[in-house]
Amino acid sequence: MKKTDYRLIGVMSGTSLDGIDLVLTEISFLNKTSFKIIISETFPYSREWQKKLEAAINLEAAELNKLDNDYTLYLAEVIKRFIQKYDIDLIDAVCSHGHTVKHRPDQGVTFQIGNRPNLAKLIDAPVVCDFRVQDVELGGQGAPLVPIGDRLLFNEYKYCINLGGFANVSLEHDSQRIAYDICPVNTVLNFFMRKLQKDYDEDGKLARAGELDEELLQKLDSLNFYKKDPPKSLGIEWVNCEIIPLIERTTHEIPNILRTFTVHVARQIAKCLDNDPESKVLLTGGGTFNSFLIEELRSLSKCDFIVPDKELIDFKEALIFALLGVLKLRGEVNVLHSVTGAKIDHSSGRIYMP
Repeated sequence: MKKTDYRLIGVMSGTSLDGIDLVLTEISFLNKTSFKIIISETFPYSREWQKKLEAAINLEAAELNKLDNDYTLYLAEVIKRFIQKYDIDLIDAVCSHGHTVKHRPDQGVTFQIGNRPNLAKLIDAPVVCDFRVQDVELGGQGAPLVPIGDRLLFNEYKYCINLGGFANVSLEHDSQRIAYDICPVNTVLNFFMRKLQKDYDEDGKLARAGELDEELLQKLDSLNFYKKDPPKSLGIEWVNCEIIPLIERTTHEIPNILRTFTVHVARQIAKCLDNDPESKVLLTGGGTFNSFLIEELRSLSKCDFIVPDKELIDFKEALIFALLGVLKLRGEVNVLHSVTGAKIDHSSGRIYMP
């Protein structure tokens, strides 16, 4: 009889560079797929690691290889600290996303550091990781990967929206799950906050105090990416090439940038929704704590926006990477071609034993 209950650690590092999210979760496949988060914690990146990860996109192959090795060692230390701090034992696997440093699926490239085979030996536990590469090899975008979790764990919501480094949405359409990146969020907002020696704009207070730059807003809303049909995904390369230079050519007043970009984000998200008061929208990710962004969103759409408890807001993605990992262990589909544009649904990831 097939095993139905699993005890897993999910590990996620996002493009907003705030830290490494870890969850200890129990996932059950008895009757329907269900989960329980037992322990969760974010281990913040030091400023040194933030700088290294920000610069990774520009590294040559040898330097990138060294960073990959160093990051794998660092990631192992963080995971071991989590296990020791909470005296965790009897886990089936650690399921880790790694950290994306290159994502150009149009060129057949996606690369996440921290997915080396020695991670399993370093933490002395089975590891499931490197979930994106196979999808790109199959002609897909390699992203987003979370929608399989939205379908299996959060199907009472019409839309699931994550407000992280990027905003992405997932929903059922014509009996298929579709999902795509909508626009950047914290990658841009945090970039400009770091110019003020702050990691983020708490509650969107500085954005609220700024003035809307109509000219900049129009230019942002007119970017070609927003005219493309899904499947589509974004990477930091696009932000560095399209968004940051556009903003810096227009204005240097940071409160005005923050307000204008926040309104831009809310507008792009609202365009993806049906504006029906009966439509429930689950909001998760760090941007959910930006009350100015949420107010703007509610002013533009009549949908029923649900803000869950803080743990789910912060750790939904880490939870779902635990789910992707266990689906891989079970040999079941964990990436949907209707989402990524790959040739077929498939079971992605690599399994490494200690």
